[in-house]
Amino acid sequence: MKRLFLIVAGLMLWSGSALAASAAAPPPAYYERAGHSDAWSGGVRMVDIDTPKGKFRVWTKRVGNNPKLKLLLLHGGPASTHEYFEAFDSFLPAEGIEYVYYDQLGSAYSDQPTDTSLWTVERFVDEVEQVRKALGLDRSNFCLLGHSWGGILAIEYALRYQQNLKCLVISNMMDSVPAYNDYAKKVLMPAMDPKQLALVQELEAKGQTSDPRYMQTLMPMHYEQHFLRRPSANWPEPVVRAFAHLNQPLYTLMQGPSELGASGLLLDWDRSRDLHRITVPTLVIAAGHDTMDPKWMEAMAGRLPHGRFLLCPDGSHMAMYDDQERYFTGLVRFLKDVEGGGG
Repeated sequence: MKRLFLIVAGLMLWSGSALAASAAAPPPAYYERAGHSDAWSGGVRMVDIDTPKGKFRVWTKRVGNNPKLKLLLLHGGPASTHEYFEAFDSFLPAEGIEYVYYDQLGSAYSDQPTDTSLWTVERFVDEVEQVRKALGLDRSNFCLLGHSWGGILAIEYALRYQQNLKCLVISNMMDSVPAYNDYAKKVLMPAMDPKQLALVQELEAKGQTSDPRYMQTLMPMHYEQHFLRRPSANWPEPVVRAFAHLNQPLYTLMQGPSELGASGLLLDWDRSRDLHRITVPTLVIAAGHDTMDPKWMEAMAGRLPHGRFLLCPDGSHMAMYDDQERYFTGLVRFLKDVEGGGG
């Protein structure tokens, strides 16, 4: 009898594992290649972009197939890369969610022109619209996720082109850079070692942010606390790779020298009074230890007519890594609700 119980228990355990594995597998149609002109290249496609300074090309890569739900990922920076989004590979395929990696102009695998007149929010928004058209995305399936600077770009796109959107995700970005800077000055900076903070500010004032002491000081007291809450030596390889490929001149021009507030061309960007105009289902993702004020972001969700709020209490600016289960559980739930007609 005891042996029979063990056999039955073992079969039940195996059956449960098999069912779980089956539930985690994408539907067969997720791998469908028919109708995709990029199938021969593994989903990679270079998209032609028209700009006031001529034609350029940007890199995209489609993962999966889902006619009802296509998520375009807008990376941060400006001028970071799609690479740190690679954590999405561990979660979205199992849910049958199609998503598209995309390096914005000036980033990684895309063209990197040096004419600084190209680096405006308006031109980037126009670029996203051209990418949307090239990829055949529309209101029936097009969801846009913007992280950090990508959140600014996603908000701006929605304010101009929301008729093309099915849903929107604003991840780890406030709707006001002045409020972001105020949070850094009133909350984040006072918690830092005063001598180290003084050194950072002195180097910034002198324009010496390329001095090795600048990042050596900021890394433990800011980046490892509020950007990605792990010792930098243990950061995920996709994040390290994205940092290595950062277009520093473009980043500095628009953001400033670091993530400790913004001081570049984005200094005065503020859409807090316009957020109510975005009427598509929108998820706002915040984190408890972020460079962005989580309470402010919760209020953002309240200002959106169809807003939802997701807090990752243990996470930072890269909550898709340091509060991963909460981040992706909430994101997938939102996308599935939208796919099913809710949101």
